[in-house]
Amino acid sequence: MENIKLELKTLIIEALDLEDVRVTDIDDSAPLFSDEDNGLDLDSIDALELGLAIKKKFDVKLDANSADTKKHFYSVNTLAEFIASQKG
Repeated sequence: MENIKLELKTLIIEALDLEDVRVTDIDDSAPLFSDEDNGLDLDSIDALELGLAIKKKFDVKLDANSADTKKHFYSVNTLAEFIASQKG
């Protein structure tokens, strides 16, 4: 699971061109789409780009209109759990 988290953080930084963010800056449990609790404050465009990058890298199915997908994109932890469950 830690490997998936590390890969996700690297992917977030690269896919979204977050030049001033390092892997160590991203808190595993912080919200990705809010600036509360050290979140990254990503927006809907970032969500689309990140979703495409995750589908490509991890070969998982994502439904953009699903409430579950929104839950999976809450944090690095929730994304890693989702990816691990798809690989299983």
